[in-house]
Amino acid sequence: MIISLLGYMGSGKSHVSKNLSQKINFKLIDLDQKISDEHQKSVAEIFQTKGEIYFRKEEKRILEEILNSEENIILSLGGGTPVYYDNMEIINQNSKSIFLRASVKTLTDRVLLQKHSRPLISKFEDEEVPEFIAKHLFERNPYYSKAHYTVDTDSKTANAISEEIIQLLKI
Repeated sequence: MIISLLGYMGSGKSHVSKNLSQKINFKLIDLDQKISDEHQKSVAEIFQTKGEIYFRKEEKRILEEILNSEENIILSLGGGTPVYYDNMEIINQNSKSIFLRASVKTLTDRVLLQKHSRPLISKFEDEEVPEFIAKHLFERNPYYSKAHYTVDTDSKTANAISEEIIQLLKI
């Protein structure tokens, strides 16, 4: 079984995937990290040197490789992964997809704590970030909402979210 966690940056994909992987003893794969490891460059460096189109093609190729695996995997997707090509359909055909949903306020609070490591928002003033996130979420929600399941993450620990996923999937 492959469980794909998707959602906006700050929704908890990294923390929940680590916690869930330990609880159910599934291999953990972070898609952005896998792309980064293969190219021996950070995602930001790939964007800068090769461009977004190149990155999105590589993302799709590696995503398909992972989803064709026979292993038990927790796959933590990049925030934009479901939006490009037919990725969301492929994710749904080959895994159990879970949208980790959070409010704009929660996402803002979380990403501002890591603003320096978030290239998407690093150029904004703090007070501009909520509006940016709200607009971006509006564009991405039609894709995120195609997930098999939605789990709200506001005011919940990674442990509580993992337990909820285990119950949903009857693992």
